[in-house]
Amino acid sequence: MDTSDPLITFDAHGVCNHCNEFDAVTSKNWFPNEEGKQRWATIVEQIKATGRGQEYDCILGLSGGVDSSYLAIKVHEWGLRPLVVHVDAGWNSELAVANIEAIVKYCNYDLHTHVVDWEDMRDLHLAYLRAGISNQDVPQDHIFFASLYHFATKNNIRYILSGGNLATEATSPEAWHGSAMDAINLKAIHRKYGEHKLKNYKTISFFECYIWYPLVKKMRTVRPLNYMPYIKDKALRELEQTVGYKPYARKHGESLFTKLFQNYYLPTKFGYDKRKPHLSSLIVSGQMTRESALEKLAEPLYDCQELEIDIDYFCKKLRISRQQFDDFMIIPTHHHTDFPTWDGRYRLLKKVQVVVERLLNRRFNIYS
Repeated sequence: MDTSDPLITFDAHGVCNHCNEFDAVTSKNWFPNEEGKQRWATIVEQIKATGRGQEYDCILGLSGGVDSSYLAIKVHEWGLRPLVVHVDAGWNSELAVANIEAIVKYCNYDLHTHVVDWEDMRDLHLAYLRAGISNQDVPQDHIFFASLYHFATKNNIRYILSGGNLATEATSPEAWHGSAMDAINLKAIHRKYGEHKLKNYKTISFFECYIWYPLVKKMRTVRPLNYMPYIKDKALRELEQTVGYKPYARKHGESLFTKLFQNYYLPTKFGYDKRKPHLSSLIVSGQMTRESALEKLAEPLYDCQELEIDIDYFCKKLRISRQQFDDFMIIPTHHHTDFPTWDGRYRLLKKVQVVVERLLNRRFNIYS
């Protein structure tokens, strides 16, 4: 990481805050050892007990990426009975579709695919482009998480399994993006820059996210990959050997939108190279040396011909001209906090949480 993260700081030894935070805080929630194996075995039994007598005992979002795909075959090995949900936001690559089919067939899963209303999705994408903010992936990410919660509630499922993990995602510059769950921010941006009312795009409110689902419905989001020695390269090889999984050229290559967003829009318009936090995460988790990461960073983000093909597809999909696309790349930028957010509510809730935990002498956490 470097000063493209405006909040980065370095101590007297030249070590940045991301590395120090990983050592002091983040690593305490990472169990790539025997302790993690035992902890996870206990959680598996809890999931099975909670779901006994029901068709499904957990819900799993499957994007076709390495993390969620590897988790899918592990869930099968653990004997869990997941409702597998794939959210098609209109940008799936053909390779992603093939990988999802291979995993579902191998594990004999029930797959429920939620196809997002494209006119809603298109209007949100264009609103975010007009807003000129960095986190253009929020419309995709929000509907993905919202769909999981809605499916879980409908099927009376209390455990959501997430492929998110500290081994590959520990470094994440807060200045680069806001919360994808922030429906207040999403609606504010769409209200200012959208063209029509969203008809079928379901969001999650602050109340639902932090109170209704975790406290009333007693739902928990669990990250199983944090309880094992999750090594990205080994996981990929296992997927290739087990289900015939085909790797993508880049991280998040399963989404044609995310590919262009991370490898062109962000570095060109904001100077944010997502490879830096991705590779930094692999370094602090011991999966890569700094020298190897620097070699990776020296590689070009895009092949020129491939970039033109992807931009052309992007424009056709959103029904905009190349000139409009070029204009989006040069309009003034905004930060997501230039629009209303739920950050104030979150800070207030955390203060209340601290008081309640002290009174009850008990810690509350909706994530594991």
